[in-house]
Amino acid sequence: MSLTSKSPRRVIAVALAVGRATLKDYAHPNSPKVFTQPQLFACLSLMVFFNTDYRGTETLLDDLPALRDWIGLSRVPDHSTLHKAAARLFGSGCSQKLLGASLKLILHRRRFVKLAAGDSTGLENRHCSAYFIKRKARGQTQTSPTSGTPSENRGKSKGNPLYQTAVYTRYPKLSLLIDCASHAILTVLTSRGPRPDIQELAPLLAELPRGIRLGKLALDAGFDSESNHELCRAEHGIASLIPPTHGRPAKPGRRLTGQWRQTMTHRFKTQARRKQSGYTQRWQIETVNSMIKRNLGPELMSRSYQAQNREMRWMAIVHNIMILLCTGVFDRAG
Repeated sequence: MSLTSKSPRRVIAVALAVGRATLKDYAHPNSPKVFTQPQLFACLSLMVFFNTDYRGTETLLDDLPALRDWIGLSRVPDHSTLHKAAARLFGSGCSQKLLGASLKLILHRRRFVKLAAGDSTGLENRHCSAYFIKRKARGQTQTSPTSGTPSENRGKSKGNPLYQTAVYTRYPKLSLLIDCASHAILTVLTSRGPRPDIQELAPLLAELPRGIRLGKLALDAGFDSESNHELCRAEHGIASLIPPTHGRPAKPGRRLTGQWRQTMTHRFKTQARRKQSGYTQRWQIETVNSMIKRNLGPELMSRSYQAQNREMRWMAIVHNIMILLCTGVFDRAG
């Protein structure tokens, strides 16, 4: 069972270890050499850990000298310095290296993941509660044009100009592959939803850290296709487990198309067979989605598309940093 650290000191220690294993001390030979890149990475990890913004992180480091001492800072970095560091460190290339380093620290010498799971989740692109979005509707009372007094709401109709519902058709989408044994994130894909999951398996597998091998991969029906089975089994040597229920159901008496989809029909026929195959552990990915939203917040601070992608990759890296399989993780990081 995995735990997420609630100690900022331990998060700093692991973040520094991950940063030193991945990043150069300075991004450019002519840099001012005031802050190292691992130090800035640790500051940014604290920013996500405390669920604050750049100015809030600057204030925390200024008000709490212990945080500066743990990171090894002689002065507090400006919020603009943190913003520029985030844009540089959490691009797609550098973030994959940081994620791989954090994964190596969690798995230690284990390079074979017996059972992995994948799924996607949507995040909020603004600070509004789900209840507010659901219940938001203007026109509960409206003013009569003749008397100027409030009158009863006419309800949802084209004749009521005050009626409005909040419907968001676009949202930041985070797709993950995770290790079911440790809840560690193996690879990340960021995009804008709604978008079908069926097209996202290939880029997810392509971003797996070098040396990591998967035994079985449990996915929901959104990934169901014969091409995805062949991608997993023929190209990557992974035993794919996907319920063959995507699209319209087959007519009575007719078999599904595709060899592996027919195999999945037999594999998922009874609950005992599902359990024997390991598919009943697919819910672990839902636990990881919940851990990210509970620990790091369900909403993003960024507004532009590229910045939101960076922030989602950032959250995945900090999630791995917060995971402590045992105290040995902190000992190795320190």
